[in-house]
Amino acid sequence: MGTALTETEFVRICLELQARGAANINLVTGSHAVPALAAAVSAAKAGGLTLPVLWNSSAYESAAALDLLADTVDVYLPDLKTLDSGIARRFFHAPDYPESAVRAVLTMMEQRTLCFTGTSPAGPGMPEESGAVPALLSGVIIRHLVLPDYLDSTKEVLRWFARHGRGRALLSLMMQYTPVEKEPRTGFGHAGPDRAVGRDEYEIILKWLEEFGIEDGFCQELVPGGGGLPDFRRENPFGALADPVWHWTKKAML
Repeated sequence: MGTALTETEFVRICLELQARGAANINLVTGSHAVPALAAAVSAAKAGGLTLPVLWNSSAYESAAALDLLADTVDVYLPDLKTLDSGIARRFFHAPDYPESAVRAVLTMMEQRTLCFTGTSPAGPGMPEESGAVPALLSGVIIRHLVLPDYLDSTKEVLRWFARHGRGRALLSLMMQYTPVEKEPRTGFGHAGPDRAVGRDEYEIILKWLEEFGIEDGFCQELVPGGGGLPDFRRENPFGALADPVWHWTKKAML
């Protein structure tokens, strides 16, 4: 699934998204192609792209990779999946994930301070209270997906954010975990929890947010049965939520 793009094609897609009113350019899971993407984003900006560029990743980037992105990415959107090496070993086969992710997220926060529409780049920070919803122009949003039956892991992530991220980043706490059974033919899937987050777990997490004094960011409402998964074989994987301009099966603008 997927196809290679030239730099010219990438720039064309970015500019078409901008022309159709997109809020940002969201680069998802591009860590394996950092040098090419950094060059392509630079070319897009030179060609007229003015939208914020988001780097959407698992926070498993090296220091060298983040150095390459420093001058091209406006907003970092990293996961902080867990601080428990045992969970990382079991589900990601990467026991070093917590150490690597923390190092990457700290670097991201050093590179990008929070700046919203309506605030000055010379004095970034949280926007003033107003009727308009501000847009994030620069900064870091740290995501954490709650795993049912592993609430202690979430509590540790919230404690870490309260100590290291509060005032420097936003938190995005997600409740959309969706069980996926392993598909026999491809092996896709994993041996994760076999249910979605429960109401009792959700209420506990809300209390922890209050306990740690975390107010800046987003907390997803409980999603019964999980959040569902997009199907990237379709031209519009997200249905009415998206207006696609390109699809890998066609290699042409839609």
